[in-house]
Amino acid sequence: MKKRSFKAFIAVGISLLIFSGFVVKKSDVFFDIAKNIDIFTRVYKEIAFSYVDGVNPEEFMRAGIRGMLNTLDPYTVFIDEKRQEDIDLLTNGKYGGIGITIGIRDNNVSIIEILDGFSAQKQGLQVGDFLTQVNGVSITPKNIDDVSSLVKGEPGTFVRLKILRPGVKDTINFELMREEIKLKNIAFAGFYPENSGNAYIKLTSFSRSAGEELKNTLLDLKRQRNIESVVLDLRNNPGGLLDVAVDITNKFLGKGLLIVSTRGRDSLSLKQYSGSQEPLIKDAKLIVLVNEGSASASEIVAGAIQDHDRGVILGQKSFGKGLVQTIVPLSYNTSLKVTTAKYFTPSGRCIQKINYSKNNKVYAEVDSLALSAFLTDNKRTVFSSGGITPDTIVADTEDPEIIRDMFAKGIIFKFINHLQEKSDKKEIEKLPESETFSQFMKFIKSENYIYVSELEKKVEDMLALSNKQKQFKKLSGSFQDIKKQLSIAAAENLDVYRSEILKEIKIEVASRIKGSEGRIKSSLETDPQFLTAVSILRNDTVYKNLLRKK
Repeated sequence: MKKRSFKAFIAVGISLLIFSGFVVKKSDVFFDIAKNIDIFTRVYKEIAFSYVDGVNPEEFMRAGIRGMLNTLDPYTVFIDEKRQEDIDLLTNGKYGGIGITIGIRDNNVSIIEILDGFSAQKQGLQVGDFLTQVNGVSITPKNIDDVSSLVKGEPGTFVRLKILRPGVKDTINFELMREEIKLKNIAFAGFYPENSGNAYIKLTSFSRSAGEELKNTLLDLKRQRNIESVVLDLRNNPGGLLDVAVDITNKFLGKGLLIVSTRGRDSLSLKQYSGSQEPLIKDAKLIVLVNEGSASASEIVAGAIQDHDRGVILGQKSFGKGLVQTIVPLSYNTSLKVTTAKYFTPSGRCIQKINYSKNNKVYAEVDSLALSAFLTDNKRTVFSSGGITPDTIVADTEDPEIIRDMFAKGIIFKFINHLQEKSDKKEIEKLPESETFSQFMKFIKSENYIYVSELEKKVEDMLALSNKQKQFKKLSGSFQDIKKQLSIAAAENLDVYRSEILKEIKIEVASRIKGSEGRIKSSLETDPQFLTAVSILRNDTVYKNLLRKK
């Protein structure tokens, strides 16, 4: 009896020690929080009231909040009153506007896309128009960030625009009614190549309506003809809502299959998300295109498809964002977007690339993101950390330096504007390539466009440096000769890159005629990743071997 009492006493003692240790640890945390809030508040008050120059109390505090959050991952951010509409756009997928996308072209704020069916299109705004004024506010590249807030507003209200149109001398005035514009998650969907059974879907975001949009798209395509294969393009898709990613994946993966799990700081916070419905596309072959711009929700979709061997992942390694954010409403119409968990693919992979806790004293413990091997359903080896590695890596074609230079200077954009002054867009599309290139050469001559290569710039720097240093001055003549040869070669590059220039002109013309759909379809004609996907889908043996299917 005494032995039993002694054992019970020891057990209770150990329990009390463990419990008391836990309480002390918790109370230490609460004490540290209270202590440092008190210090922070006193510092804030002292500076606000006593600093030699007056400070803006709100901006001063906001700077402190931003500084504090900067020590964490870049996805944990404070959202002030001015940026609440960005949250509404992400969560609701709609806003009040006129249906235009703007960008800087030819050192002007230009309309680069017009959405179908909204007031901008209905009242005659055109791609290529330069925006000069919104509601009496002059618009320049310096204040382009203000244009969105000036144009957006409550549906049913009006916005006044002044634009300059190439070929028209005077400014044109517009008064357009704002409408409720639903954010399109699918930029283009259709059977491509033409007359094939392959459905190509370009998914650009994961806002609230994306799942329903994809469902309607697939049903519409099914009504047109039998879907034999799907190319789901997630390239440069930065992600969005986690539950929407689950819904999108469930369109291809079977009911009950695990899609993703999330785990927070608390070990009890594990959540698992599985397919709740039968897939819309069950047996058709599937290829998912990804690149370094595919992140977050895009990686959830790609990871689940890969782990269950449902389809082939093709392209380049994805971004590597395995962190989940929660939006917490705060007072005064502000919010905090805070990272609350990591997500894991069905095989158990966390694909987060950057370890923000490493060498950072703010974190109480360092996270381990070591590269580890996992197995798919068909026993293929896949790896954690650093994004989703495609099953077949296909590099995208990088634009030549001269094409990038033309884009930066808006040359092709201006050239199409120049052609539109003389001809209808559809007539431009019918121009023979030789005539188009001939007119382009004349145009760049009239614009005094001179291409200076990076190599030429470096030789220029070396020439300047050799002239400054006496021991190298005798080399300046040689550098002058090299520079002259490079200048001649640069001029010849225009003809060397004739096909690339004509391709970009064709894409821009297609964009003017059919918007983003025209641009995408025209781009696919020479897209190496898409063309490789189509060739794999046509070869049943290669497709099955990549997935180890029998």
